[in-house]
Amino acid sequence: MDVLRPKLKQALLLWLDGFRDACCLHRVVIYCIRSRQLAIRTGQCFLLNGLIFLGSISLLNSVIVPTLQWILPDQSPYTSSQEPCSFDGISKLYSFLRLGLLQVFYVFWFYPLYIFSFILSNMWYNDIAKYGFLAIEKHGPPPTELPSKQEISSSSNATQTDKHTDLGGVMIGIAEQVYSVFLLNLFFLEVYVTGFIPYVGKPLNFLLLSWMYAYYCFEYKWNLSGLSLDKRLDFFESNWAFFAGFGNPCVLAAFFFSPLVSYGVMAILFPLFVLTAAGSDADKLITSQRRKWKGAGLGRLPIFYAADYLSMRVLSFFPLKPREPIEVSKAL
Repeated sequence: MDVLRPKLKQALLLWLDGFRDACCLHRVVIYCIRSRQLAIRTGQCFLLNGLIFLGSISLLNSVIVPTLQWILPDQSPYTSSQEPCSFDGISKLYSFLRLGLLQVFYVFWFYPLYIFSFILSNMWYNDIAKYGFLAIEKHGPPPTELPSKQEISSSSNATQTDKHTDLGGVMIGIAEQVYSVFLLNLFFLEVYVTGFIPYVGKPLNFLLLSWMYAYYCFEYKWNLSGLSLDKRLDFFESNWAFFAGFGNPCVLAAFFFSPLVSYGVMAILFPLFVLTAAGSDADKLITSQRRKWKGAGLGRLPIFYAADYLSMRVLSFFPLKPREPIEVSKAL
């Protein structure tokens, strides 16, 4: 117990640092003031997902459903006690018509709007991360793990040169991207499945969702910084308490709503947390905590172990042998 207590205290402090870091949403205002392009993209996300998508849900619940309920009521105000059976068939017909009209509304409006919002928002998230990254480095020294413009340019040039001269490097990069897609999608499936576990399912689902959103938020920054996949996973799993805290506000904002409302809320807030992650000094915060505890860490938690195992099993069935380059670039 004497050994466990300092570890728990350190985990709690790192979690608080992550939670506070995610709540520094004032950075978004600063970055939008610095970059007009960033402000436009962020405003478009609010317009599409907030005004149009969530506004449509509000219109459905506050106007359309009550109107249908008024036109096609469950009970007739004129039904007497002697005629309960005569209105029973009409009531069932009204209920069927209401349900059918609502389904038409979902099929021809909500579901297409959801798909359109999902595709367009993901395109905008990349732009938001890029413009935010440039807005950060344009004013003052870039945060930890963020390279300068010259480094980005030289890194880009070096990457283009390597693509022409080093075919092996290209194959490793492709294999790493394929592996990353499988890993994150299987982890998402793992998060979804845990929600159905009795008793512990909801808390476990909340924790895994927090890690998932925290990783997604920082992934944009790490991509622009040129950080390799193995270093991302090592840094993330070695500092699991910090990233759990960072992901908690993301999940809390949408965890208790219906699926469609949760998507709309998250689609509005996600770019804000991406920008917060882009301006985060996570490395400095974690290092300062480790200095207080004489460099002792919490140890690496294999968050992606199950997704990693399944990814490798799936990729092993492909005839192009992607397994070898993945093992070179991934040191778990």
